[in-house]
Amino acid sequence: METIRCLILGSGPAGYTAAIYAGRAGITPVVYEGLQPGGQLTTTTEIENFPGYPDGIDANEMMDDLRRQAERFGAEIRSAICTQADLSQTPYKLTFDDGSQVACHTLIIATGASAKYLGLADEEKYRGQGVSACATCDGFFYRKKRVAVVGGGDTACEEASYLAGLASKVYLIVRKPYLRASKAMQERVLENPKIEVLFETNTIGLFGDDGVQGAHVVYRKGEADERTYDIEIDGFFLAIGHKPNSDLFKPWVETDELGYIVTEGMTPRTRVPGVFAAGDVADPLYRQAITAAASGCKAAIEAEKYLAAHKL
Repeated sequence: METIRCLILGSGPAGYTAAIYAGRAGITPVVYEGLQPGGQLTTTTEIENFPGYPDGIDANEMMDDLRRQAERFGAEIRSAICTQADLSQTPYKLTFDDGSQVACHTLIIATGASAKYLGLADEEKYRGQGVSACATCDGFFYRKKRVAVVGGGDTACEEASYLAGLASKVYLIVRKPYLRASKAMQERVLENPKIEVLFETNTIGLFGDDGVQGAHVVYRKGEADERTYDIEIDGFFLAIGHKPNSDLFKPWVETDELGYIVTEGMTPRTRVPGVFAAGDVADPLYRQAITAAASGCKAAIEAEKYLAAHKL
């Protein structure tokens, strides 16, 4: 079985940054791209908030830049998906969907967190053309426009409040007859004149010729006073949560109640020696490309230190 000094799972900003740093340290890392080459960032269109791109950059183009930079420093990029992990003893053993098995001395888990969607066909149709799961990433494109946010928890209220600072109108579409958010967050939303909360409302579809122009919604579905109507919007933001891609590793590493990998303090170290977590899989708070990249850097530095300390 092939044994790798540093194996990186995931090819978003965290995975590729880890590969750049590990490559420059002479470790010759191997990156497995995983389910979504380039990571979640590739589901958005233009990126304007990553330092170094004053005119903005296409998301796929930026991820290609990161990939080429990693390869320049000796990283090997492979396209298989990890299906099984055994972290019970070193070297750690991983199995991939192409049937291959590899062992590694250090492992950087940068598998990300997948945004939860409603499951509407229109979400896929308009992804990158009005549908987003990150207000901080894409809100700027909707200045002085009308948007909708789906969700009733703290995240949805935060996103709605953030967007209210940019958009002309924000609809908060809430399935239940109440908000699940903290009292302070509820007050912030309900007192904001730009935010209209649509309680007991579900989205049943989106429409628009060139990107999102509106949403079909239903009030009190299945009840006697059920009513279907349309709202005019330019942007549709999902805020119903994220699912960290950590299931494979749960028997070995510690995770919180939502499934995010728990690391030691400000470090990317997990409770398994030589196993590190970087990016959104270990970040329930920020979920930004720049913070993911920073944690990838930290993970690579830790991996290099571990290998040196154990003379591997």
